[in-house]
Amino acid sequence: MAIPVSSAASTAAPARSYAGPMVLMTTLFFLFGAVTNFNDVLMPYLKDVCQLTDLQSSAVQSAFFGAYFLMSLPAGWVLKKLGYQRGIVVGLLVMAAGALLFIPAADSRAFALFLTALATLGAGITLLQVAANPYVSILGPARGAAARVSVVGVANNFGGSLSPLVGGLVLFGGSVALKARLAALPLNERLAEESQLVKGPYIGLAVFLVLLAALFFFLVKLPDIEGIPEEAAEEARPMAAGRTSALSFPHLVLGVVAIFVYVGVEVGLGSFLIRYGESQGIQQLSSFTQSLVRGLNVATNYVGVLFGQQPAPIDTAAGFTKAVGAVLVSSYWFGSLIGRVVGIPLLLKFHNRVLLVAVCAAGTALVGASILSTGETALWLIVLCGLMNSIMWPVIFPLAITGLGPFTKQGSSYLIMAIVGGALIPPLMGWLATHGGGLRVAFVVPALCYLYLLFYAVSGYRVR
Repeated sequence: MAIPVSSAASTAAPARSYAGPMVLMTTLFFLFGAVTNFNDVLMPYLKDVCQLTDLQSSAVQSAFFGAYFLMSLPAGWVLKKLGYQRGIVVGLLVMAAGALLFIPAADSRAFALFLTALATLGAGITLLQVAANPYVSILGPARGAAARVSVVGVANNFGGSLSPLVGGLVLFGGSVALKARLAALPLNERLAEESQLVKGPYIGLAVFLVLLAALFFFLVKLPDIEGIPEEAAEEARPMAAGRTSALSFPHLVLGVVAIFVYVGVEVGLGSFLIRYGESQGIQQLSSFTQSLVRGLNVATNYVGVLFGQQPAPIDTAAGFTKAVGAVLVSSYWFGSLIGRVVGIPLLLKFHNRVLLVAVCAAGTALVGASILSTGETALWLIVLCGLMNSIMWPVIFPLAITGLGPFTKQGSSYLIMAIVGGALIPPLMGWLATHGGGLRVAFVVPALCYLYLLFYAVSGYRVR
């Protein structure tokens, strides 16, 4: 894929190809999705292994996404000192260190050590995100920014759809005989044995991260982002006149809040989907859900072999289980993947904001309907929200940095910091679930988040 930077640049010099850098960025976004969404199955797994409440287990997301808030500005300083390419290498190695911390965490079953490992992983991803998001936005014509962000978003969602399936198989799968043997053990022995299951995925992740870091350090040469002309830079300067910082732009401030609640609702829905299913008391699954679970189970059994597991079917006769829930979590993220694929041509054909209004309104309606429903219907309404979430990031991010001119990088850092919504909204849902009337009440929070996003899509985005 050869992408000219701008028409002016094309007349002055041969069109510059960014196909190679886009492939590498796409690989990184696949990694972001896989690591991030594995937390959705890790959270109920640690709830059992470490014997936690819903509120305590939500600290999994708080530790991971809290790193975005703490590390976003330091990450900008690191990138300024090291440059984008070396910064990416450092980010990958920090992630590898976080993955390796899962080994002593699993051996000790210490929840604090698990949280330290997750925070380290989050810190490494923050450094990579601060580099990759503006890099992708500028890597070509400005009018195609949303579409480019959607392209890497497809990879992000593909990784995010695959990892809960694999995680569900590794952490909740296994043969009927194995489950029966574990169930017969005393509680502490069972938990000690189950805690070892998490080692395989994170050791494999650490090896992959080190190899990828070596690739970026020894073999790859990325173009300097400072040398890529920004098509809209000159047009943005008059809007920036008289402003003292990115926070002088109301649409950027409202955009930061929009990213905060968007990430919060996306993470919150995925994090509590398994627990939401357990709270429904579903004794008999529909034929559609059983067929879906069995079909995906066959596909992921082959992946499970890589982690030393014997292929074993998920028991769908027992109604809703954590393993079934992992398939629904994967379906939730797969819906976001489908939305990104469908959304790429739509973003190029229709006004981005109109599409944002539509998906925010639909998300509000789906969560509201789920709260008023029961059984599988309530679950599938939440799964469909993944489709609605699909184009929010690639539309909100470019809208929020429109017209910032020399404050674009600063604005981008604030938007990345807003990913901390994923650290704060799930605990709020967990608190309501534990102390405020159960998970059905907790799901009012995502409904309110969608309402704010609808406001931003209708009027909050306007440059003032």
